[in-house]
Amino acid sequence: MTFGRAYAGLRATGAALVPGTNRPLTFAGSPSVTVPPGRSVSSDPLPGTVRPRSDLAVSLYVRDAGGAATGHRTALQTSYVAPSGDHAADDTATAYTQPVTSWFYLDAVTVNARRGTSAVAALGDSITDGALSTRDTNRRWPDFLARRLDGDVGTRVKGVANEGISGNKVLKDGSGQSALKRLDRDVLTQAGVRTVVLLEGVNDIKAVPAPTAAELIAGYRRIVDRSHAAGVCVVGATVMPYEGWREWTPAGEAVRQEVNAFVRDGGAFDAVVDFDRAVMDPAAPSRLLPAYDSGDHLHPNDLGMRVMADTVDLKSLRCQRR
Repeated sequence: MTFGRAYAGLRATGAALVPGTNRPLTFAGSPSVTVPPGRSVSSDPLPGTVRPRSDLAVSLYVRDAGGAATGHRTALQTSYVAPSGDHAADDTATAYTQPVTSWFYLDAVTVNARRGTSAVAALGDSITDGALSTRDTNRRWPDFLARRLDGDVGTRVKGVANEGISGNKVLKDGSGQSALKRLDRDVLTQAGVRTVVLLEGVNDIKAVPAPTAAELIAGYRRIVDRSHAAGVCVVGATVMPYEGWREWTPAGEAVRQEVNAFVRDGGAFDAVVDFDRAVMDPAAPSRLLPAYDSGDHLHPNDLGMRVMADTVDLKSLRCQRR
């Protein structure tokens, strides 16, 4: 596919940008770029500064495309499409008449931070993706974590890369490649990543057929070993309760408990964040606490997402392996 032009600026409201901030991107000096099937490209660096937690608008003019559009279905953020013409350079929202709730084509924005500043990657499924949190409010648990890190003057870990894909599994492909297959692309090659928080497993456990606890634990160990070999630390997160969800079974609950025992006490991870105990109902430990339940008994609501982020020990994200 060919992108005719690409621009990046600061969003004001809706599809409108802050006047004067929309700036052209180039690719090896050219304003356009053709991306071969199955490949990705990065733009040239854009000089200047951007404040933490800025709301960026990246505008792409798709000049020619074949096949399905690649993207991220559950963006929980409204983007805007101009049905025809090249409007990438526009500051105004006039041409952008079609709202969409998925992100297309753009995979990441990388910021060159001050020396010594690092980032954390959240590798996960729909819970990390933010499913059922309030759209357009940035209330996924990695968003809350990013706000905590931004406000903590004692840490140089500032960036948070949300690498959650709804439906994702550790061991098998399905909704995107498995965590094992996408680890290098989505985590280990991300600029500045020092630590990964691994919250995956519930989709493996409730699948049919499901892996044994030993098989899922072996998958965790492979992620840890490969991350350590790349100089990246791994914070293991316990699998959260989900009784009441249509695929919950007593057998799956037994696997979840065995896997969580390994996460807590197996010694494989550099640190542990116990999301299970943070959000479970003490009176029914296989269920989410009602105050944190979005209503489907699997995904936390906005408050539950905040509690998850507050459970993370920020010191654990400063782990050193390089």
